[in-house]
Amino acid sequence: MSHLRFSARVGCLIALLAAMAQPAAAQDNPFAPGWTLDPAASTLKFQSIKNATKVEVSGFATFSGNIGADGAAMVRVALDSVDTGIDLRNVRMRFLFFETFKYPEAVITATIPAEALADLATLRRKTVPLVLTLDLHGAQRPLAADVTVTLLDDNRVAVAPAAPISIAIADFGLEVGVAKLEEAAGVDIVPSATVTFDVVFARNADGTAPAAPEPAAEPATAALEAAGDFSREACEGRFEILSRTGNIYFASGSARLTPDSTPLLDAVADIVSRCPDLVVQVAGHTDADGSEATNQRLSAARANSVAAWLTGHGISPDRFRTKGFGEARPVADNATAEGRAKNRRIEFAVADE
Repeated sequence: MSHLRFSARVGCLIALLAAMAQPAAAQDNPFAPGWTLDPAASTLKFQSIKNATKVEVSGFATFSGNIGADGAAMVRVALDSVDTGIDLRNVRMRFLFFETFKYPEAVITATIPAEALADLATLRRKTVPLVLTLDLHGAQRPLAADVTVTLLDDNRVAVAPAAPISIAIADFGLEVGVAKLEEAAGVDIVPSATVTFDVVFARNADGTAPAAPEPAAEPATAALEAAGDFSREACEGRFEILSRTGNIYFASGSARLTPDSTPLLDAVADIVSRCPDLVVQVAGHTDADGSEATNQRLSAARANSVAAWLTGHGISPDRFRTKGFGEARPVADNATAEGRAKNRRIEFAVADE
């Protein structure tokens, strides 16, 4: 009987030691079993400077992310959720700057060494140097930053840069977008921005490492733009912005739309469909190369091609009026290649009936 009691006690002791050993092993890996970003507790903002001294702070409403058990972190940002606090300014940012119809999201990745945070449970707060990779507007660039990690409790951690992270616009091919914003808003913009974030990750409860985050969800209520039909003012503002994009393309000397026009035309179709009580004028313009008569015919044919594409995608032809202006209404100097490119354009407006 005593032998049985001794064996039982030994068995209990072994089980207790094994149980005590498991948390210690988990502590060796601060990322186990993986962490998922909590968007409701997180913010992601950027700061820009206009007219030399005016600082504007904007943010993004929709993003997702995780940190894997191996320390690989990823955050995906829905650029359509850009929030400047003003509806038409959001639309400008989407269409003229980020070109979200072609580049719908930005992705930030980093690898956090486990040893860098091995003492986080003791210190509770620690700043570590990291190299973040930003994938934005078709370009990938590394960004060095000191990042502060704060252990809020055993299952939640906050991550924020120790100082704003500077981003050069030219590194991501956004100079043209800045120029379009300057023309549209009548301001001068410093060609760089700073980014700040304060994101909270929650430890996964199921004990498994997270999969790569899904693309950031379509911003339903996150962005300021409401669902449903637009007011006349909102429609007019959007048509003016669409006219500045320069992302409708034709074969040289032709009215044939090229495939790279499709992303913007899809967005145009969506906006026109949400302005159901308005008739839209589609106007074609050319540069001054060639004869006036040829340019007049070409501009009219290109306007007709755009209207035909839109009617072929579910919008009634009664919604459109087309007009060609040829080379009569330049917006830039035809003596330069850049000016001629700006003059070759399609414009949208509410038609005078």
